[in-house]
Formats: sequence, structure tokens, C-alpha cells
Amino acid sequence: MEDFLIYIYAAGGLLAGIVIGFLIRKYIAEARIATAENAANRMIEEANREAEARLREAMVMSKEEIHALRTEFERETKGRRAELQKLEHRLMLKDESQEKRSLSLEKKEEQLARRNEKLKNQLEEAEKTLSRHLEELERVARMSTEEARTILLNKIKTEVRHEAALFIREAESKAKLEADKRARDIITTAIQRCAADHVTETTVSVVELPSDEMKGRIIGREGRNIRTFETLTGVDLIIDDTPEAVVLSAFDPVRREIARLALERLVSDGRIHPARIEEMVARAKKDVATLIREEGEKAMFDSGIHGLHPELVRLLGRLKFRTSYGQNMLTHSLEVCYLCGLIAAELNIDIKLAKRAGLLHDIGKALDHEIEGPHAAIGADVLKKYGEHKVVVHAAASHHGDIELKSIEDVIVQAADAISAARPGARRESLENYIKRLQGLEEIATSIDGVDKSFAIQAGREIRIMVKPNVIDDNDSVIVAREVAKKIEEGLEYPGQIKVTVIRETRAIEYAK
Repeated sequence: MEDFLIYIYAAGGLLAGIVIGFLIRKYIAEARIATAENAANRMIEEANREAEARLREAMVMSKEEIHALRTEFERETKGRRAELQKLEHRLMLKDESQEKRSLSLEKKEEQLARRNEKLKNQLEEAEKTLSRHLEELERVARMSTEEARTILLNKIKTEVRHEAALFIREAESKAKLEADKRARDIITTAIQRCAADHVTETTVSVVELPSDEMKGRIIGREGRNIRTFETLTGVDLIIDDTPEAVVLSAFDPVRREIARLALERLVSDGRIHPARIEEMVARAKKDVATLIREEGEKAMFDSGIHGLHPELVRLLGRLKFRTSYGQNMLTHSLEVCYLCGLIAAELNIDIKLAKRAGLLHDIGKALDHEIEGPHAAIGADVLKKYGEHKVVVHAAASHHGDIELKSIEDVIVQAADAISAARPGARRESLENYIKRLQGLEEIATSIDGVDKSFAIQAGREIRIMVKPNVIDDNDSVIVAREVAKKIEEGLEYPGQIKVTVIRETRAIEYAK
């Protein structure tokens, strides 16, 4: 029983301890909750105070910013108001000026109207006076029918001459539309004129043979050797009665040189058949190409010009085999180069550029057998294609006066070209014939009525005619030029073409006393 009581007492004590512990924990929890609530209330109050302080601070800053913006706005408004006032003042001044100008213009219009009225009256009086004078002249002047007819015929003749000049000008303008056809005709005419005097000397080469028996071997069985040779070289092989010699004929000097070398080697070797001919022609082409390159490089070295395109060097070497009226073109180009350098040195301009233009001015003659057109234009296109200086290109294009001269180098090249080509002995014609041609040009020009003076220039390539301005008018100058050109064509023999220039000058002279 005691154990049971002890057990009951112990259980009651444990239960009381549990209850007491629960109450103590409840009290502690309530105390903590109260403490947390107090802390939260304090934080809320501090946050509220801080928010109120920041709100007051923001209100103060916004008021200051508003004040600053208001001040800036007032300042800008004041400045703009001042500008508007200035503009308004200027506009008022302009309005006043416009009003003054309009008043002045009105006054001037009134003055002009009065002056026009006065001039109109004077014109009417002048017309009446002229009418009276004409009536008086008609009464006084007594003219027969023949005299009136003569005067009328002279007037009609003058008008017809004027119409003829206008018709010629119109015809020439139409002819310019067919410039290509006319250029071909001019080139053909020039070739015909040059062929009679120079074709034998400039288009053939003679190859000597060891014996006349070699001619039969060159011809071959049924002519197969000569046909093969002409086909491969593009050269005519002429075999005639000339002892121990055959003639090679071709307009292309390079082809003729290839044919000459090949034929000489075939004759020396003695074995002449189509295969051997083909082999020798191929070797000759290589040798001539090498020779052309070497001649071009030698010309560069002799002239002191460097940096040329390889194709231009090759074309320069081709001029070694090109002649013009008997003058070798490579020698002529070097001579023009040296003259250009000397003239440029005297004028204190770029010597190298002038020499380069002189050396390359006739480069088109290396291609004029292959490309249609004047050699000056061909040369300019080639030089432009291979990146030459624009001054060099224009000098080549203008050295015969085909286009307008633009630079001092153009003038130097043209002068040097004329000096090299025109000096006696440079080209195949005697000094006596040269002088006779110049005299003949001037005599033909001075035989025309109204011509005052005439001058043959440019080595006989141009004739300049000074006419009397009181006898020949501008339209008659066209007729004079055509008449002189026609008489030159009929009465003279000359290479190439001759330019006829008619100059009419009117001078008014008065003396102040």
C-alpha cells in the first residue's frame, strides 16, 4: 500500500512538474511575443519617422528644382523676347526700305515711260524724214534699165555666192556623219600617192642566191615549196629573170624580215622542203622576236627612259623595221626624244617626261598595218592601255594636230617631230623638190583673188592663207579653202595630205585727235 501511495505521489509530482513546466514555457513565450511586438512597434515608428523625414527632404528638393527651372525658363523667355524684338525691328526697317525702293521704281518707270514716248515720237519723225528723202532720191536719181539690171544681177550673184557657201558648210557638216568612210578614202588616197615613188624601196627585200639553180629548188615540185613558204610567212616570193636573186614583197616589214632570215638560212642549208621550211620559219620568228625585244631595250638604254611596259618595249623594237618616206621610225623616235629633252631643258620643265613623250609619240606606227586608223590615235590608245602618263598619251594623240594641244609637252613633241621629219635629208626627197613644193603651194594660194599672203609651214604639210577682209567674207573663206585644196590636188605631187587654213582678220583703226 505504501508503494502504491509512493507511486501516486510520484505521479502527482511528475504531473505537477509537467504543468508547471508548461506554464513556465507559456510565460516565456508570451514574454518573447510581447518583446517582439514592442520591437516591431519601435521599428514601425522609426520607419514612419524616417519616411516622413525623406518626404520632407524630397519636397524641399523638388521645390528647389522647380525654382531653378522656373528661373531658367524666365531667362530663356527673356532672351527670346529680346531676339523677337530685334527681328521685329529689322523687319520694320526692311519694310521701310522696300517701300522706298518701290517708290524709286515707280519714279523710274514713269521716267522710262516718258522717255519711250519721246523716242517713239522721234522715231516717227525719223521715218517721215526718211520717207521724204527716199522720195527725193527717187525723183533725182535717173537710172536706165541696163544699169538697174546690172545692179540687180550683182546683188543676185552676191546672194548666190552666200547661199553656195552656206550649202558647202551644210554639206561638210553632213560629211562628218560619214567620218569613217571619208577617213578610209583619205588613207587610200595617201597610199596611192606614196606607192608610185616608194613602194619598191620600202616594201621589198632582195635575197642573193649562190646560183640560178637554187630558184628551182625554192619553187619545188609543182610549186609546193614556194606555196608553203608564202603561206607560213605571209610574204610574196617573186622569182623572175634577175640573176642569182629573188625578191620578197610585203607591206609588213616584220613579216618581210622573218621571210628574209628564213630564206637565207634555207639557201645556206640547201635542204628545201615543206618540213624544213616550217622549221626555219619558226626559228626566224623566234630570232626576230628576240631582235625586236633587244632593239627596244637598246632604245630605252640609249634614251635613258626606264619602266616601260614589256609590250611597249616590243612595239618600240618593231619600229626598227618600220620606215616612213625612207626615214627609219626607231631612229626618228630617238631623234625626237633627244630634241624633246633639249627643248625641255631650255624651258626648265620635266626633261624625263618630255623625252618619254618624244620616244613613244610614233608607237602607233608599229601597229598601223594591223589596226585601222591614224597612227596618232592608235598610239594614244596603246599608251593608255599600258598605263602611261596622261601627258604622254595626249602628246602622242596630238602631235599631228588632229586634236587640240593642251600642255607644253604636246607643243614640244609636235615641234621636235617637225624638226626631225622636215630637215633636208631626213626623208627620201631632195632639197630641190622640197623647196619647189613649198613655192608651188604659195603660188597656188596667191593666185586666188582676194588672197593677201600665204605661208607654207609644217614641212609643206600645211598652207596658211591670209585673205583681204574687205574682199573676202567669212562664207567666201570656205570657198577659197576648197579652191586652193582642189588646185593643190590637180597641180602638185606630194606625200600624205596638206592642210589648207584660211585666216580672215578684220581690224578697226581710229585716231583720237
